[in-house]
Amino acid sequence: MRSFLNLLLSLSLTFSSLPILATDEGLQQAKLIGKAFTSVAKKVSPAVVNIKVEMHQTISGWPGFSPFGRNGFPFGDDFFEKFFRGPHSDKRFREKEEKVIGQGSGFLISSDGLIMTNSHVVGEAERIYVKLLDGREFEAKLIGNDPFSDIALIKIPGNNYPGIAFGDSDQLEVGEWVVAIGNPFGLSHTLTAGVVSAKGRSSVGITEYENFIQTDAAINPGNSGGPLVNLDGLVVGMNTAIISGTGGYMGVGFAIPASMAINIKDQLLSHGTVTRGYLGIMIQELTDELVKSFKLERKRGILIADVSKGSPGEKYGLRRGDVLIAIDGRPIDDVGTFRNSVSAMKPGDFKEIVVIRNGKEEKIKVKIGKLPEKKASPAKPISSFYETYGFRVQTLDKNTAKDLGITFEEGVVVTDVDPSSIAAMAGIQRGDLILEVNRKRVTNTAAFDSAISATAKANGLLLLIKHDRYSRYVTLSVN
Repeated sequence: MRSFLNLLLSLSLTFSSLPILATDEGLQQAKLIGKAFTSVAKKVSPAVVNIKVEMHQTISGWPGFSPFGRNGFPFGDDFFEKFFRGPHSDKRFREKEEKVIGQGSGFLISSDGLIMTNSHVVGEAERIYVKLLDGREFEAKLIGNDPFSDIALIKIPGNNYPGIAFGDSDQLEVGEWVVAIGNPFGLSHTLTAGVVSAKGRSSVGITEYENFIQTDAAINPGNSGGPLVNLDGLVVGMNTAIISGTGGYMGVGFAIPASMAINIKDQLLSHGTVTRGYLGIMIQELTDELVKSFKLERKRGILIADVSKGSPGEKYGLRRGDVLIAIDGRPIDDVGTFRNSVSAMKPGDFKEIVVIRNGKEEKIKVKIGKLPEKKASPAKPISSFYETYGFRVQTLDKNTAKDLGITFEEGVVVTDVDPSSIAAMAGIQRGDLILEVNRKRVTNTAAFDSAISATAKANGLLLLIKHDRYSRYVTLSVN
């Protein structure tokens, strides 16, 4: 009996100690994570800098307002309008030319004083000042600036600075710990921690070329241009923007990936400007309707909606209606990935493009061209009609094109759209030029009517529509 009681006592003591052991284990894990953040802060903070800029601008806002936002911090009034939706939309703003001061962040990437930051922080600055963690201050010089990616390089005099090394942003995984360090609201060398929320964010509308890392590490006005680092203390991104309804942190921040930043940095240092690859094709995402219309087995790749005359794409055989599924051995599943891939390619290099054409895969070697300087968009054309689908059309002739100040192109233009029609729901607008109906070229209203009549028993239409310089396919279904 006594031995049995001893056994029960022993088991009771063993199991009663398990929660304590589990709690101790969890506490130790938490302490290890805390030490990791502490280690990152000690390693990275000396290379993070506070940037102050001076400039003269016409201010649209409350008296004394900076184009860098409230209290003179970055992201600008336009940036606040677009992303923060704050009180700056008030109509009582006034315009005034005055000296403004803005603040942001940056980080040293070499021992000779080279600093990376955002273009929107320093791109328009008349004077740039940099303050280090140890209190030293310098006036910096702008070395290079690329507003299309929002990346800029500045330099301070001297040597033996503590630079940060870059990590491989392509190897980042969603859920991985990251740390943002910068100067939110002017509070020097603030560290915030979070995780990678998503990768490859494009079509956000912040910059021309986007491939953002999304993070929930707290980013606020003033963090712009600071580093996003992993737990090894390596830069995996540069903090650039937030989306917020209040002007402050709401858990959605964006950073330019290190892979893109390194490419832009190397070009700015070598040439003072950025050269981007060019194919001269108009592309669009595939929808379920387009997959059916093009009789594809499944949704993959992107659709070539148009090929510019004289472009590398036209010269080497890319065609309107091709479904592009890979370039240079890399699968393509969205427009943003494709644009970023091509822009990063060196003009003059040959790349293999894989397309689906008439249901079969084809490999095409294309010589990458150089992206031309941006030109002003031509005037919008005017437009035509077909009762069932809710829009009217007319033939575009040379006189009409001349009156509109546009280059003549054979086709029919939309002149009227019923706002309650399926055409309006599909995004067809007055001024759109219709080039094809169900893959058949139409050059006038007679050809348009003929193409419509030939498919009168079909459940819908596949239209190739051009708006300004851009083409896209649209499906209209009557069911």
